[in-house]
Amino acid sequence: MKKILPVVLLFALLAPGIGKAVETAPRITDREIVERLSRLEEGQRSLEARLDGLERSLNKRIDDLRAEMNARFDTLQWTLGLFITVALVILGFVLRLQWQMHRRLTRLETIQEKQGRDLDFVKSLIEKLLPPKGVL
Repeated sequence: MKKILPVVLLFALLAPGIGKAVETAPRITDREIVERLSRLEEGQRSLEARLDGLERSLNKRIDDLRAEMNARFDTLQWTLGLFITVALVILGFVLRLQWQMHRRLTRLETIQEKQGRDLDFVKSLIEKLLPPKGVL
């Protein structure tokens, strides 16, 4: 009982202060609520209009960038095609020169073999027409 009495006294002293700590809010009428809601709706509409304008400008900018990028890719594709064409023409030219050189070399080898056979024939004829070594 001795412990309860100080607690009760403390509560009795603090109870009026707890009631004063809560502040009462001013009464808002229905008319003020409707006015504030209408202002919020107008603000919402203006924000939506601004967002629509921003969205349109952003879409236009993206379309412009896409068109510019496509133009650059077209230029790059054209340049790459031109480079490949020039490389193939040079490769064809080199292969044709190599083929012609090979043909000439084959012809020269054929002529050289024929001349070698002709020289062997002439040499054999000369050997047949010469008198034997001990005769002269």
